[in-house]
Amino acid sequence: MSRSAHPAGPRYADVLPEGHYTAPPADLNALDRKVWAQTVTRDADGVVTVGGIDVNRLAEEFGTPAYVLDEADFRARARAWRTAFGTDADVFYAGKAFLSRAVVRWLNEEGLNLDVCSGGELTTALSAGMPAERIAFHGNNKSVAEITRAIEAGVGRIVLDSFQEIARVAHIAQSLGTRQKVQIRITVGVEAHTHEFIATAHEDQKFGIPLAGGQAAEAVWRALQLDGLELIGIHSHIGSQIFDMSGFEVAAHRVVGLLKEIRDEHGVELPEIDLGGGLGIAYTGDDDPREPHEIAKALTEIVGRECEAARLRTPRISVEPGRAIVGPTAFTLYEVGTVKPLEGLRTYVSVDGGMSDNIRTALYDAEYSVALVSRTSDAEPMLARVVGKHCESGDIVVRDAFLPADLAPGDLLAVPATGAYCRSMASNYNHVLRPPVVAVRDGEARAVVRRETEEDLLRLDVG
Repeated sequence: MSRSAHPAGPRYADVLPEGHYTAPPADLNALDRKVWAQTVTRDADGVVTVGGIDVNRLAEEFGTPAYVLDEADFRARARAWRTAFGTDADVFYAGKAFLSRAVVRWLNEEGLNLDVCSGGELTTALSAGMPAERIAFHGNNKSVAEITRAIEAGVGRIVLDSFQEIARVAHIAQSLGTRQKVQIRITVGVEAHTHEFIATAHEDQKFGIPLAGGQAAEAVWRALQLDGLELIGIHSHIGSQIFDMSGFEVAAHRVVGLLKEIRDEHGVELPEIDLGGGLGIAYTGDDDPREPHEIAKALTEIVGRECEAARLRTPRISVEPGRAIVGPTAFTLYEVGTVKPLEGLRTYVSVDGGMSDNIRTALYDAEYSVALVSRTSDAEPMLARVVGKHCESGDIVVRDAFLPADLAPGDLLAVPATGAYCRSMASNYNHVLRPPVVAVRDGEARAVVRRETEEDLLRLDVG
């Protein structure tokens, strides 16, 4: 921890993590293109616009807080991933990042597949017209009802996560008179360079069947013996918010090793390999994510090289870039309620949302950017902490940021890169109402998920 003097003056000195920025940006009004959706800009009056609509108008029409989603940007990113991997691979949007019926329709129109991990996500996908054969069903503890619904609907694949699930899915499929296409999710022992709670390929965690100790090989053998299952491939997922491709290289090496073992032991070459998702996005200007075409090239080369060394036919590759598609396309729009300077520390800026609409800062120590968007300002920068309205000291939206010193109640702030996991993980803590999701495109705005009302809360309370 450091208490070094701050360039903005002694008022803005702070206790900051080692290596954290210690200087304000050169221009507080500038919008870092890394973290904002493609159509976000400032108009001639200095007001931020998205899809041709300014945030003041959005706040007036839809209220705050609100998730504002750039539909054109979403579609462009989906298209970029589809184009990057081409027709010889599959791109499954991970619905857990954010799912609504509008999003399902966009995905369908842009030619992407969909990965769901609950009955609710499956219902949303089917109700919006996603063809069942383009849906994959994930999850470490799928219920009998969820499995039955998925098989009856004709989902394209179910990803098996345990020995019990291998038997369970096989039994249900056989009782329904069908063979269900499945993949087996394995944990390959790769430590992704990410937060402990979102690293998913080390062995001491709940997902998948360990490669170590022959467990994955045993799972494959069992699946191959069961009439109700058609084993089409192996699934691996090493974590989330990953920038370093070396983890994927190690994972691919180990997965291809298992494919070779399967061929040598059982005479079967499985046709598919799913490398999961977890590709990182820019939450701050320090983040440097790769473009889809770079990721596609790297993953294709890694798998091709490993298969050539193992003398295997190269399987069809699947990826699941949920966050990487929707994350950068949205920002959360807030109204400032109070501004509280703490002499010698920082200024606390309270907004009308908080951990109920973005739990990631409290849960993962996630870092975000923030900007004054309802106007520009020539005031000096102040070190601020943007906090919510909940009864928790940990209710922090943006831990450390520079904002104009003339910030006042009624100003609008926007936090970019909140398209993934914010609405999906939103709650009614303190009985706060969950915000709407507002899609904007070509000068038009519409709520694709409406704001909750107090009637919605009371409707579930049976007294």
